[in-house]
Amino acid sequence: MVYYPIPLHLQPVYQYLGYKKGDLPVAELASEKVLSLPMFPDLSFEEQQQVAYALKDCLHSS
Repeated sequence: MVYYPIPLHLQPVYQYLGYKKGDLPVAELASEKVLSLPMFPDLSFEEQQQVAYALKDCLHSS
């Protein structure tokens, strides 16, 4: 899944299409609720640990 913090229909490059906030509520909700974790073959062990610690800190602080 590709995650966009700003839904595509609200990004400046697509303003010419005329969409406004509220036109695609499911996409907007998903952009607010989805947690995207870095995943790629070259992610080092140290980077994996950094992600894990950041996630753990976030979960324990809420």
